[in-house]
Amino acid sequence: MSKKGNNAAGVLAGLLAGAAAGVVLGMLYAPEEGKETRKKIKTKANDLKDQAADQYGKVSEKAKEQFQEVSGKVKDQYGTISSQVKETAEKVVSSVKEGYDKYKDQAIAKTTEVVKDVENELDGLKS
Repeated sequence: MSKKGNNAAGVLAGLLAGAAAGVVLGMLYAPEEGKETRKKIKTKANDLKDQAADQYGKVSEKAKEQFQEVSGKVKDQYGTISSQVKETAEKVVSSVKEGYDKYKDQAIAKTTEVVKDVENELDGLKS
C-alpha cells in the first residue's frame, strides 16, 4: 500500500475507535436505559474484582506453599551439611590427637637418648 492508503486506513481506524467510544459513553449516560447499563457494568466490574481477588488468593497461597517447601529443603540441607562438617572436624581433631600422642612418645624417647648421650659425653670429659 502507498502512504496515502496507510494514512486512510489509520484515519478510518481512528474514526471507528472514536465511534465505539461514543456508543459506550452514550450507553452509560442514556436516561433510563443508561441506568440499567451502568448497573450491569457495575455488576460485571464487581464480578471481575471478585475473580481477581480469588486469583490473587490462589496465587498467594501457591507462592506461600512453594516458599515453605523450598525453606524446608534448605533447612534439611543445612542440617545435613552441618552434620557432615561436624563429623569431619571431629575426625580431624581425632587424627591430630593420635598424631600428637604418637610423635610425643617418639620425641620423649629421642630427647631421653640425647640427654643420656650428652651426660655420657660430659662424664667422658671429666675423666
